[in-house]
Amino acid sequence: MGWYESYGDSYKNCEWIEFPFLEKFMKEALIANGVPEKDAEIIGDVLIESDKRGIDSHGIGRLKPIYIDRINWGILNPVTRIDVVKETETTAVLDGNNGMGHVVSKKAMEMAIEKAKKYGMGMVAVRNSTHYGIAGYYASMATEQGMIGMTGTNARPSIAPTFGVENMLGTNPLTIGLPTDEEFDFILDCATSVSQRGKIEMYSRAGKELPPGWVIDRTGNTRTDTDQILVDLTQGKAALAPLGGLGEMTAGFKGFGYATVVEVLSAALQDGAFLKALNGFDDKGNRIPYPLGHFFIAINTENFMGEETFRKVAGNIMRDLRASELAPGEERIFTAGEKEHLARKYRMEHGCPVPPALQKVMTELNAKHDMGYDLPWD
Repeated sequence: MGWYESYGDSYKNCEWIEFPFLEKFMKEALIANGVPEKDAEIIGDVLIESDKRGIDSHGIGRLKPIYIDRINWGILNPVTRIDVVKETETTAVLDGNNGMGHVVSKKAMEMAIEKAKKYGMGMVAVRNSTHYGIAGYYASMATEQGMIGMTGTNARPSIAPTFGVENMLGTNPLTIGLPTDEEFDFILDCATSVSQRGKIEMYSRAGKELPPGWVIDRTGNTRTDTDQILVDLTQGKAALAPLGGLGEMTAGFKGFGYATVVEVLSAALQDGAFLKALNGFDDKGNRIPYPLGHFFIAINTENFMGEETFRKVAGNIMRDLRASELAPGEERIFTAGEKEHLARKYRMEHGCPVPPALQKVMTELNAKHDMGYDLPWD
């Protein structure tokens, strides 16, 4: 089982299901909620790729609470209309009209890649979008073409500024993909907070408390009560610590700074919403859309010393890093994208772990929409 053994009993109560089954289930559930078939295929592909890479916080577990529920609440449009607000040879601004974030985002990165093929670089900014799944999916679109891929997105307020306690910034991933000559590309896909809501939801489904230092309340005290934290994050009574932790002792200001960079690039280029405008509620506490912004960058390595050279040098760097001296007691060094690659190899053979809480959700969706699935746990 390789490095999965480090997860201990995390998957002991899970049902392992084949990916084609889960992807088909997601697609049909989305269609049942008004998403066009072609768009449902895109969304399902993004979500299932997350599960394939072992990123359980952004896969099928997000299907109902982030997408289907928001469609049913009337704050997310199941049919995505994409408008081109402005376009030049190397740049573009798109408006997602509060549709499915995966759909407009895939279109945006495709545009950035096409511009990079012609002119060496391409950048597309998006406004009025919604949650777009794992950022690494879009960075990988570029690396598969031998290009450098970058993307970022703002999100509902979760992170407190250094020396602050109010949730102001989203978890705002700054994601970079670099093509290599190895079996896997370098994909750095992580939030600019110590953790993110999706991982906290995983702790909740597992019935576990959070480690200290991930979350603080308005008094500045750290919190570990997972279920109540999920409520308080939404109500602004708790906030995530920026990457690096609280204060300056462990360099939390760096995470705060990077989160701010992503916020600006996800709002200023496209004249989009930011900070508290993304909290999902109006002044009376009614649910409203989350008009998120994203950005996508593709850089063509052929316009420098060529794709082959870039891949070789990048691969040499990764191999040298992994071959460096280990800390006492450690077995190996990983470079970004490697664990996801290993998880994907394992899961493509064994399937995807579906925990009891997610089994319940799938059972409810199956019954509600009369989907006719014979779920293995029912």
